[in-house]
Amino acid sequence: MKKQFYVYIMANRPHGTLYLGMTSNIQRRMQEHKSHTQPGFTDRYNVSLLVYIEFHETFDSAVIREKSLKKWKRTWKLGLIESQNPGWRDLTEDPDFPNF
Repeated sequence: MKKQFYVYIMANRPHGTLYLGMTSNIQRRMQEHKSHTQPGFTDRYNVSLLVYIEFHETFDSAVIREKSLKKWKRTWKLGLIESQNPGWRDLTEDPDFPNF
């Protein structure tokens, strides 16, 4: 089975604090964020809603996309989220997570 990489955006509430990251193990990473076992930004600002996710076939493409999105203006990121997830629902609660 080929490894897959994920670029994701999390929020603490709709239009709230955003966190952008990249991982190869989305289930483990979401568990770390949601349990607040790792001190840092998401723990400090209670960022625990997965509101946007992209799939990438290579590590390099995921890193390039993550770096690109981090340079985006906040309004562009909000537009990206709302284009795919207008209700700002937590995508980890989707029954097909992470295979949607």
